Amino acid sequence: MVQVVDATELPAPTEADGAVGSRGYRIGPFDRLVVDVFGFEALKAREIQVDAAGDIALPIAGTVKVGGRTPSEATALIAQQMRAGYVRDPKVSVNLTESVSQYVTIDGQVGLPGNYPMVGDMTLIRSIASARGANEFAKLNDVVLFRTVNGQKMVALYNLAAIRRGDYPDPQVYARDVIVVGDSPARRLLRDIIQGAALITTPIVALIQNSNN
Repeated sequence: MVQVVDATELPAPTEADGAVGSRGYRIGPFDRLVVDVFGFEALKAREIQVDAAGDIALPIAGTVKVGGRTPSEATALIAQQMRAGYVRDPKVSVNLTESVSQYVTIDGQVGLPGNYPMVGDMTLIRSIASARGANEFAKLNDVVLFRTVNGQKMVALYNLAAIRRGDYPDPQVYARDVIVVGDSPARRLLRDIIQGAALITTPIVALIQNSNN
């Protein structure tokens, strides 16, 4: 059962919902990184996995707490700890190679369904593009976005064509969101609200209520 709410977009999730920060990718436990320090053979394209506490161990820098930081923040922290180890002006780069903790799930009529890491400022259209875009015959007026906010499951129905026309903004996407493109059982949750409309020109946002309530 769904209940429409008076909103034009889904609210942002909280840290309790598994999101870290409002935008951008935050490194989490068991993510895999490549750390590169120019001029240091031991730290040349070094692949390393973040441990359960959010730490990595590197020569000279020692234990570095990267969990909860963006890759750029981790870069700055590693450089700072290397300077403390008497390395002058270290040139550090940190890149994500595999995300375990912060991802968005994209399913339905897209080129490559799956889980995709949250990197940078993600929106609905950018997220779908990362999954190789919508298929040739995908129903662009049928894009469902699921999100948990303060423990409450919510759903929104979007029209990609309307977003591209500028009818309303491209919505922000957060870690743990689930996007389903095209005709799917997900859309049937909203069938009573949509009333068979073939095209929506404004987002529809609703709460998903437990049928036992």
